[in-house]
Amino acid sequence: MSGQTGESFRLMLVAGEESGDAHAASLVEALRERAPAARFELFGSTGARMREAGVESVVREDDLAITGLAEVALALPRFWAAYRALRRSAVERRPDAVVLVDWPDFNLPLARALRRRGLRVIYYISPQLWAWRSHRVRQVRRDVDLLLAILPFEREWYAARGVSHVEFVGHPFAGAAAPRETRGEFCARHRLDPARPVVALLPGSRRKEFERILPVMLDAAARLSWGERPDAQFVVALASRRSPEEVEALTRYRCIGSGMPHVLRVAHDEAREALAASDAAAVCSGTATLEAAMVGTPLVVVYKVSALNWHTLGRLIEVEHYGLVNLIAGERVAPELMQGDFTGESLARELLTLLEPAHNARVRERLRAATARLGAGGASLRAADAVLNALRGWKNS
Repeated sequence: MSGQTGESFRLMLVAGEESGDAHAASLVEALRERAPAARFELFGSTGARMREAGVESVVREDDLAITGLAEVALALPRFWAAYRALRRSAVERRPDAVVLVDWPDFNLPLARALRRRGLRVIYYISPQLWAWRSHRVRQVRRDVDLLLAILPFEREWYAARGVSHVEFVGHPFAGAAAPRETRGEFCARHRLDPARPVVALLPGSRRKEFERILPVMLDAAARLSWGERPDAQFVVALASRRSPEEVEALTRYRCIGSGMPHVLRVAHDEAREALAASDAAAVCSGTATLEAAMVGTPLVVVYKVSALNWHTLGRLIEVEHYGLVNLIAGERVAPELMQGDFTGESLARELLTLLEPAHNARVRERLRAATARLGAGGASLRAADAVLNALRGWKNS
């Protein structure tokens, strides 16, 4: 779809987490590719990738990425200030549409406020209401003009609940670019032996997740290293907002039950490369689990929050599986260790099984079958087409 000369579009985009920032930035690039002659005025809640893509910051999502009830309570003034700044900016600048990206606890209330003020709302990365708090579907039905779904079963789920304005565009990870280097190149750069097993550890991007999950991962790594798999090598794959110094601090000051693994490396902002180079992985529940599945790396899905958060929020989960790949597959392809089940001993046991060659090969085949359901690549381009079609239709109505 080529842009028409003289076209102009004003959009507010709102993302609140690292994954949403990446998806929004890809959408911005796709919009420019689909309408190269158009002029875009883009502003909103931005992360580093959105800013690189030329989106003006009203607020910075980097300052809003937290998890847990206590953390949210402490940050409420910050969230309220961000909410008011975005609402004020939208009302003053009157964008052609507001594109909300994931982050439903913030974005659904914002959608309500902006729809009341006559603004069009597009929701990209549809809220996972099929997993928990499904009653909020009525908010989507009332406050969202166009819902862009990325998982194959979402359109039918929403349609069954009266939401007809849904388009399935595919998952942005499907058909994503291959890792930037081979296993051999990654290992050489990180001083790893490619002939020995490599295990990736992805402890999450949020600080509280990271602080609770990484020590358990390191405990599991130490148990394997000093136990049945002394040949195993471990790589902590950090999200962009976590620093190698934080890993050093945890390894220095946290008490790890079995010492430290023989070989431990840290890779920063190269999770895909680390996963592709690994024989197995332990991955914090979230979009990174699907990224591991897309590159075919057998994984264990893990998660741990405070006891209060788990007691309050865990009971609201309405699906059988936590891991996205398991939800897509409709079966337990990847083991899941949640909360009390997530210990160094249990994770070491699951990783040991995944490192067994025959089992490893079987899991890789099941991951290929599951992720094939996400379709071919081009999700960002299809999302851009849907956004542009909606914008042009509204302008001409």
